[in-house]
Amino acid sequence: MQDIRVVTDFPRKIREIENLWIPMPDGVKLAARVWLPEDAEADPVPAILEYLPYRKRDGTVERDALTHPYFAGHGYAGVRVDMRGSGDSEGLCKGEYLKQEQDDCLAVIEWLARQSWCSGSVGMIGISWGGFNGLQVAARRPPALKAVVSLCSTDDRYNDDVHYLGGAMMCDNLMWGTTAWAIAMTPPDPFIVGDRWRDLWEQRLNGNGIWMQDWFEHQRRDDFYKHGSICEDYSDVEIPVYAVGGWADGYPNPIFRMLEKLSGPRKGLIGPWGHKYPHFAMPGPRIGFLQECLRWWDQYLKGIDTGIADEPMLRAWIQDPARPAAIYDERPGRWVAEPAWPGPGVGEKVLNLAPRVLSEAKGEDAILEISSPQTAGLSSGAWCGYGVMPTLPVDQRTEEGNALIFETAPLTEAIEILGFPEFEVRLSSDKPVALLSATLSQVFPEGAASRISYGILNLSHRNDDLDIAPMVPGQAETVRIKLRCCGQRFEVGERIRLALATSHWPIVFPTAEQATLSIHCGDSRLILPVRPTQKLDDTLGAFLAPESAAPMEQEVLAKGDGFQRSVSTDQVTGETVYEVVNDGGTVLHPHTQMIVAAKHADRFIIHPDDPNSAVGTCTWDKSYGRGDWQARLSVKATVRALRDVWRIETHITAHEGDEVVVDRSEVKEYPRDLN
Repeated sequence: MQDIRVVTDFPRKIREIENLWIPMPDGVKLAARVWLPEDAEADPVPAILEYLPYRKRDGTVERDALTHPYFAGHGYAGVRVDMRGSGDSEGLCKGEYLKQEQDDCLAVIEWLARQSWCSGSVGMIGISWGGFNGLQVAARRPPALKAVVSLCSTDDRYNDDVHYLGGAMMCDNLMWGTTAWAIAMTPPDPFIVGDRWRDLWEQRLNGNGIWMQDWFEHQRRDDFYKHGSICEDYSDVEIPVYAVGGWADGYPNPIFRMLEKLSGPRKGLIGPWGHKYPHFAMPGPRIGFLQECLRWWDQYLKGIDTGIADEPMLRAWIQDPARPAAIYDERPGRWVAEPAWPGPGVGEKVLNLAPRVLSEAKGEDAILEISSPQTAGLSSGAWCGYGVMPTLPVDQRTEEGNALIFETAPLTEAIEILGFPEFEVRLSSDKPVALLSATLSQVFPEGAASRISYGILNLSHRNDDLDIAPMVPGQAETVRIKLRCCGQRFEVGERIRLALATSHWPIVFPTAEQATLSIHCGDSRLILPVRPTQKLDDTLGAFLAPESAAPMEQEVLAKGDGFQRSVSTDQVTGETVYEVVNDGGTVLHPHTQMIVAAKHADRFIIHPDDPNSAVGTCTWDKSYGRGDWQARLSVKATVRALRDVWRIETHITAHEGDEVVVDRSEVKEYPRDLN
């Protein structure tokens, strides 16, 4: 793995403002940490805003140390703001991506543009939540916001986030819901807010709410999800957007859509990475991403022609074959480019279905049935891979008994694909609500199978997410699934495999009833986005080597048990358990003298013959301390996929020292809505 070069000598000397307060129109104050050139008052600079609920004091502090001082040293003000009701900021945060969040950000941008050290131009950068709200705020068109760098984000909050996948209820609805709940319940730092920290904490504990309850209440693509989804009207975003992501991440799909649909200057970059910034992401190769950002900021915030506007719209990493593994240091491959998207050099290769066969020959008029065990999908890994933890999909051979398998003969020539594979299938179901899972794999000569892409469709969403209707049992229909985008090379001698199943656990919860699908092979086909080598690829210059500002110092006081991921089956009852535990231990941050500890666990249980046995339980334990100040928080959430309802059971306890601040349990049920 390529090391990151640490830079300490910058063109401009830096000063840091540990905390300053940004007033909102309603009197609430947001906490900000700022790095800027020492001479910015005399020579004002553009501001680069990162706006998150993830606690600037300790949550993102390691990443912030690598990034914002680097920008400041090159003539920008790096500004890290805690959103309302989070970190050290005042007020309440009652959900993700609410209008209040956007309104506050508009006020922050206006405030930044007025500061004597700011040139009046502002950019936004962020990954995940910060990538989301960068796009959403751009759609509100604040005059001072001139450009956005959006990483691992989405244009579609309903169908390309953690909530629903092809209309199916995602297990991440629970996993991320519990994580977000824990974040929303954490206290501010008394060093910043003073003696009122306890009052602010109690306001959050009693007022921020449990956001996942909203996600289970809203099971359709209604106004709740349309809000904050720029795909509802791409024309709202007029400023330049640099969309960045990775194949191992959960959010590569929106990059292609935004390149196609946005009308202003835009650029896309997709590497092999997980859910991390590309200068320290895994799998590698890492790149000089901060230098790339500077080229973008210089172009659109300072008006310096860096040449970035004249380069190809899309740059993507075509991955070479790699045997299946839960984690990779690097993925071999090469960079390719497209001048626009859809790429003019990308064509289609159609493979038709016959029993156990994929080929270019016309499909065979055979009907095959599949009713998978509910445990199908256990080799899939996490929906969103972070790269640095072993959560990637493992060998797909373990799924062969759970699915219908269709496979090519050994390839006689290599092919590369870039974009969205699609599966068009004629099928019928014996139940009104059923899932179809389609997994594309690369099969090596000795039999190992690496997952390349997959798609999941709740068949009641077969028309679209607005025209929802149950299947008519026994009635065949033609359905089309767009699989997750990918960039992959297949070598001579390898095979291409398509696996069809009726469950995909624990990526999505099962439907209420076990269904059997009948697949009409003769009317079904896999469509691959084949891309031949192009001359444009040879013109690409190499990215600079990764570099950053100096890492933050920290001291490990107690080493945790680290990351564990396991699957176990009770051979008597048949019950299967999927479990992930991550114990980060106890760490001292010397610059603040704060001691933090965090541990979480996700446990999913299911019986292969009973979809209503599906249950997930997620927990978080966090603590914060410095001297006499000691605060602890524990949250636990359980979701049960019962036949008629989703049952959510929650419990939270919070302590100041030995004193109980909150101890609360709650049970809520939500009728299942065709899922």
